[in-house]
Amino acid sequence: MKKIGRRKGGIAVAKRRANGEGNIRKRKDGRWEGGYTAGYDSETGKRITKNVLGKTQAEVKEKLKRAVEDSKRFDVSKGQDLTVGQWATLWFENYAKPSIRESTAEHYRNFVENHIVPGIGKIKLRKLTTLDIQKFYNRTRESGRILRYEGMEISGLSNKTIRSLHAMLRQCLDQAVMERLIPYNPAANCKLPPKEKKEMQIIPSEKLGDYLRAAEEHGVLPMFYLELTTGLRRGELLALLWTDLNIKEKYLTVSKFVARGKGELRVTEPKTRNSIRTVYIDDETVRLLVQDRKNHPFSPYLFPSPVTGGMYGPDCVGRIHKKLLKQAGIEEHVRFHDLRRTFATMALQNGVDIKTVSGMLGHYSAEFTLDVYTNVTKEMQKDVAKKIGGFMAEVM
Repeated sequence: MKKIGRRKGGIAVAKRRANGEGNIRKRKDGRWEGGYTAGYDSETGKRITKNVLGKTQAEVKEKLKRAVEDSKRFDVSKGQDLTVGQWATLWFENYAKPSIRESTAEHYRNFVENHIVPGIGKIKLRKLTTLDIQKFYNRTRESGRILRYEGMEISGLSNKTIRSLHAMLRQCLDQAVMERLIPYNPAANCKLPPKEKKEMQIIPSEKLGDYLRAAEEHGVLPMFYLELTTGLRRGELLALLWTDLNIKEKYLTVSKFVARGKGELRVTEPKTRNSIRTVYIDDETVRLLVQDRKNHPFSPYLFPSPVTGGMYGPDCVGRIHKKLLKQAGIEEHVRFHDLRRTFATMALQNGVDIKTVSGMLGHYSAEFTLDVYTNVTKEMQKDVAKKIGGFMAEVM
């Protein structure tokens, strides 16, 4: 018989099913019960939960599936009565969540439940104005941070978070326009806080040798050497299979992404369509990968965990990275993601054009890459100006 789960107070409690699918448990009276989220209260923003009952687990599972699907259906004829909170919840569950990664979905859920619903959720969707949204952003920027414990100082969300919140809300309202629930998107003309330009952290060139020697001593040189010569995202790096490597043509096929969600590693599609790409590698990288393969010849993964034999967890690789930094004497706060930036900076400084670097990184446009690495390109422009000036001085 299939194990139901732990017992609490004499009642068998089932483990949580996948997000959005509800929960099933067996009651004391022998019947099965399924619970699910039917929506959110427009006044309080709290979840509205409903139950279904059945004689067998299979019966409840089927009833629960139908109930969840019914709760997601939306009657457009009632659009005039919708509040912003109700529409944002419907949009998230039906349009956003099915098409985004689980980690992104959690960010969206947080925005909807903890900011949009309590902030502008009671306003009728058709009466929402640009001024309403602008005031909402201003309030959130000043005092929008969630108070997670008593005595916590009231503070606002960062400019970056406000801009992310706006991007999501704009998508939500774009869909409302497409559904003809509203005539135009009131978020389109909001004034946003400026982007926060933080100084980019990379591994200093004079410390790269020490960092790689530390990686070799820890037995992870192939992984970190590949990262520094390709700039892959961490999830892309850890999802690589041996079959993704073409030894003869010297390239990797990047088509997967691994992330931790709900306590387990999950492989999904990459971040964007541009992230699915072919990345060419040099002879030394190929040599290191082929040599490392001898340590785990039967594993399907390019970098299997020595503990589990499966994929490395992102957090585990992050901890290894911190050990390498310490051993290499690198005091700067360099995250694992900054290895990607270290690669891009080295590539640009060594004359690789911005479009090629953008393609290798899997960015959606060269303009985005240029915006991220604007400090690097400024220094390059200064260097070019000096070289041209020196050349012209010789001509004169």
